[in-house]
Amino acid sequence: MNKKISFSLVIMVTCFITGNLIGAGILGLPIKTGPAGLLPSLVGTFAISCAMFLTAFILGKEAVRTHQEVFHYPSMYRQYFGPCGQWIATLANLIILYGSLVVYITGATAIIVRFTNIHISRELVILLFFLPVTAITIANPRALLKCNALFVGLLLLSFIAIVLMGERYVVPQRFQHVDWAMLPAALPIIVMAANFHNIIPTVCKHLDWNFKRVFLAISIGTLIGFIMNSLWIQVGIGVLPLSGNNGITNALSNNLPATVPLAQAIKIRLFYPLSLFFALMAIITSYLSFGNTTMDFIDDITVNFIKLKDRRLTMALSFMPPLVIALIYPNIFLSALDFVGGIGVVMLFGIFPCIIGLKQEGRFLFRRLLFILPVFILFVSILLFKAQQVAGLSRFKPGVEYWTNFRFFSHSSSKPKSRRLVKYSGRENNLSVRRMPPGKITAIGK
Repeated sequence: MNKKISFSLVIMVTCFITGNLIGAGILGLPIKTGPAGLLPSLVGTFAISCAMFLTAFILGKEAVRTHQEVFHYPSMYRQYFGPCGQWIATLANLIILYGSLVVYITGATAIIVRFTNIHISRELVILLFFLPVTAITIANPRALLKCNALFVGLLLLSFIAIVLMGERYVVPQRFQHVDWAMLPAALPIIVMAANFHNIIPTVCKHLDWNFKRVFLAISIGTLIGFIMNSLWIQVGIGVLPLSGNNGITNALSNNLPATVPLAQAIKIRLFYPLSLFFALMAIITSYLSFGNTTMDFIDDITVNFIKLKDRRLTMALSFMPPLVIALIYPNIFLSALDFVGGIGVVMLFGIFPCIIGLKQEGRFLFRRLLFILPVFILFVSILLFKAQQVAGLSRFKPGVEYWTNFRFFSHSSSKPKSRRLVKYSGRENNLSVRRMPPGKITAIGK
């Protein structure tokens, strides 16, 4: 019989989920979704959040049913897909875990270097971030949850503050831009931003495999994550122009998190340090949860398959590879984020759970088909799209039309002689100009 789970523990575990959700994914969301526009971005975020919640429900139920102390996805997928499924799960999980830790390390480094202008090497900044945060990650579980709950509280407070500041600089006309054709390119990072599935076995263990409590924690954590992701997309797209030196496309091409151009666009003194603080809290909370579940994952491999249990080996295999990759490729933030979401997360936490849900015996087959089959098709489509991009078979660039108003001044007068509306196609210096009646200032999409 399961022991009684205190509500305070449920809240701490919910914070654990929220901290995992609100990580590097949210920092890249407005930049990757901006070319599609606000409406497509919110529709995509809602659809992906619902799909990810469904697969989290399937995986949580399966982890609770198994009820093993040392258990992770390689063991789970071996039961359903045999040795082949086990090693596919292992490879996909390594992509997610190592890729995510690399993203957090390089993302934190980029933010610290850009915002503070520290004149030291990136490698030293990486180490200064890596060492203390990893020390917290390997602490005992109760201390880890308490530290994480504190960081998540600070994360939420700083998020509320910067969103309220950002709303003052939102230009509503920018919301009119819509390009549904760019939404597929944004879906991988939306998947990454809605992903917390890697910590589900760890969550189940913290809550003593009590499925009602697990379901409650997952539901609240998912809802908070969806609200925060949506608000951040709205602020980012509303504040940042699509083109220009401080625009979305420039940040996209330079692998920058949204906090960097937003800090330049929002002229409030407190926004600069608070955006830095929020970004660091988002990365730290995600690093704590991902680092913790990486050790559980490595334990599953070493204990259940290699038959070797050594905590020092587990810590070394968990944290040294991401550190080495981050030191070699310190500017890989958005590219790694997109790849992890489009390949690893979609396969392991999208497609595989759907297959498990469809294969499970019991009643309500029609209901399972009604809900699970469309989600399965969605994830397969995202995987195929991302595979085409990786293979170089398709290449998406913002092909949107972005309108901005310019005044042309003569040397002899400060008054504008004419007013023109300039149309940018978003492709290599392709610019055309047409005259518009004075006073018609607009910002629309296609």
